[in-house]
Amino acid sequence: MVSLKDVAEHAGVSPSTVSRVLSEKPVVNENTRIRVMDAVRFLDYKPNELAKSLKLGRSNTIALMVPSIQNMIFPAITRGVEDTAKKAGYTVILCNTDEDVEEEKRYITRLRTRFIDGFIVASMLPGSDHIRKLWREGFPVVLTCRIYDDSIDAVGIDNETAAFEATQYLIRGGHKKIAFALGREEIPLYRDRFAGYRRALDSAGLPYDEELVIRETIGTGSFYFLTQNLIKRGTRPDAILASSDPKAFVVMRALHDAGLSIPDDVSVMGIDNVETSSQIEPPLSTVAQPLYEIGALAASKLIRQIQHKEKTGKLAPAQVDILKTDLIIRKSTR
Repeated sequence: MVSLKDVAEHAGVSPSTVSRVLSEKPVVNENTRIRVMDAVRFLDYKPNELAKSLKLGRSNTIALMVPSIQNMIFPAITRGVEDTAKKAGYTVILCNTDEDVEEEKRYITRLRTRFIDGFIVASMLPGSDHIRKLWREGFPVVLTCRIYDDSIDAVGIDNETAAFEATQYLIRGGHKKIAFALGREEIPLYRDRFAGYRRALDSAGLPYDEELVIRETIGTGSFYFLTQNLIKRGTRPDAILASSDPKAFVVMRALHDAGLSIPDDVSVMGIDNVETSSQIEPPLSTVAQPLYEIGALAASKLIRQIQHKEKTGKLAPAQVDILKTDLIIRKSTR
């Protein structure tokens, strides 16, 4: 491999001069700079990024931690992160945690020793105290999707309001027996969406019925059997609000296989607006999260924190950004 010393000898300058040129320091005169860059091109010199990282204490690399890239909300979020990071000269490492706190810890331990500059975390669970510790130690972190409090930089949506507005829409459409497909309750966003559903029922004077709450057991696929069991018990709702679009897709398949028509027999609504929601039959009514924008803003916030720490030696005060959602009405509701 061509070394920095080889470039210096070819250009007839010192290695420190080559280093200053490559670092774009203004102290090198123009003729010397041209001579050095000619030598770089002639020798096809590639800087040693690891050595550069060790010297600067940063790598222009950030990590994005998600529960699973197979979850349909994360491709758009990931693209927002990557596009924004790329424009700022950063590389993104994608980490799938599979909802495993220990795997999350392993990623953090490995990546911190490789001069990762910061983490965007979409996988945080209530017991992820190692994420809180990162922030307390002054390491740049931005939470997204799962927001716990205002002590760490974060970007997301108002999940309670999203579910409240979706339920209100169903009520305005004349639905009075609305079931709710509830995701894992230990994850705050699902608790918040459940709270929005209950608040909408209460504000409309409709009774809350525990029989109409379909609680996830073993993964999103469990909603198929849970929905069919609800129908078999004779507790047939006139609408089902799912706490995410993927859960709505499973609910719709269960209703179809039970011989029920959507939306004539049962309306179905989701929350997310993943790409597939407009492509299934019937197309799914849902509450749209600005998924790409969430990823883009999370990346911008993280890069600002990295740069702020580089200048001041500490993180800027935490700020939580809540983005707006929109009702998207398609043919799965009447």
